[in-house]
Amino acid sequence: MTKADLAAAATLWHAGWHDGHAAICPPALTRQRTAQSFHDRLARDIANARVALRADRVAGFHILKGNELYQFFVAPAERGSGLATQLMHDAETHLRAAGHHRAWLACTVGNARAARFYERSGWTRAATERMEFETADGPFALDAWRYEKTL
Repeated sequence: MTKADLAAAATLWHAGWHDGHAAICPPALTRQRTAQSFHDRLARDIANARVALRADRVAGFHILKGNELYQFFVAPAERGSGLATQLMHDAETHLRAAGHHRAWLACTVGNARAARFYERSGWTRAATERMEFETADGPFALDAWRYEKTL
């Protein structure tokens, strides 16, 4: 990802997070998920992010942190197009290239659409864990499904 992609990717992340999480997350967390918060987090992790472009626009992205697929979002217009599968393949390829043999990701409990995609992509739900998610006010504890995959 380049700085030129930052604003579009942050906008996609903000919209995608609210689409998939606002109805299942506590209001206190949802209030923390402002457009600026996504921009700031993505700016900090830009070196670990990769975008998928369609017609020169950001259509999806992922962020890797160690052996974690930290973030994964695809534009609603691209759902069903195969882009998510291509982007997942890209993430897994980069995880393997970094020397990781097993990867993991967190999926908010109740995010059934994302869970179905991860399972179709060969990820296995390993546990439900209380995890801390980053906010401007500090960590926010929330239950998440931990998915894992041998690469």
